[in-house]
Amino acid sequence: MVIVMKPSATKEAIEKIQRKMESLGCQVCVTQGDNYCLLGLVGDTSKINPSQIEANENVDRLLKVQHPFKRASRVFQPHDTIIDVDGIKIGGGNVVIMAGPCAVESEEQLMTIAREVKKHGAKFLRGGAFKPRTSPYSFQGMKEEGLKLLKKAKEETGMPIVTEVMCQETFDIVAEYTDILQIGARNMQNFALLKKAGQCNIPILLKRGMSATIEEFLMSAEYIMAEGNANVILCERGIRTFETYTRNTLDISAIPAIKELSHLPIIVDPSHAAGKWAMVEPLSKAAVAVGADGLIIEVHHEPDTALSDGAQSLKPKKFGKLMTTLNHMAAALEK
Repeated sequence: MVIVMKPSATKEAIEKIQRKMESLGCQVCVTQGDNYCLLGLVGDTSKINPSQIEANENVDRLLKVQHPFKRASRVFQPHDTIIDVDGIKIGGGNVVIMAGPCAVESEEQLMTIAREVKKHGAKFLRGGAFKPRTSPYSFQGMKEEGLKLLKKAKEETGMPIVTEVMCQETFDIVAEYTDILQIGARNMQNFALLKKAGQCNIPILLKRGMSATIEEFLMSAEYIMAEGNANVILCERGIRTFETYTRNTLDISAIPAIKELSHLPIIVDPSHAAGKWAMVEPLSKAAVAVGADGLIIEVHHEPDTALSDGAQSLKPKKFGKLMTTLNHMAAALEK
């Protein structure tokens, strides 16, 4: 439920209604715009009498949020959320590129790739230190040593870091090194981890689960936001369908759908969606065309020797060509 206050409502009148709603057991989130003020009510609203609220001379109207997600809803917050990380803005019409290897493998490997993606215009360096793998025998990442290498790469290139956190036990150590915490598709409904993420002040990159509906995806974001962290970046990375030609099926329609339902920024991961490097470029262009706020792309200078996901990684030269194309597209779309 959202209470839309009249532009003429005073600060005292707004605070009076806020206290009244809180006395009825609701959490109240105030969104102040240039010409409006919204009071978003979260919790059990059964004790609230809508007619009494609408009778208040300072209330313009009452909106009922039809979706179970409230804080993530565009009804709750009409304007786009823009997340600032080291001066780089994600959301609000910007197209931000995050790029790097699937996994940190060595200092030489990471620094080589970091320099290349920086040269071609990437704003963030992505790389996994803790790796969730389907097989327990596959490379599981360099763990804290990998985090230290990511920090070193940031110190040289200036690019903020995006890396995955897998569990509560390693949450704090990962949080020490990164600028954006990624919660992967397999953990999208790890509710204890989502709550932990909500209790920190680091932006969260939340990937859509392999079989999650858009509503389930947004409800996972709601878990994070309900704990107090409003800095959530959504990531569409392909869902599991009956098709086996590609690794996953990129749900390109999810981008405009989420833009309609939510104020949160959404980026696209074409690498995991396709699983094939040759498809990364066309999927990237499609994502930008339908309004994605950015892309997270896997890049490796020697993909044939990569310890993780080499088949979907672009070589630096191809990444550079893609960046040139994306810059032209962004300019044409006035992004």
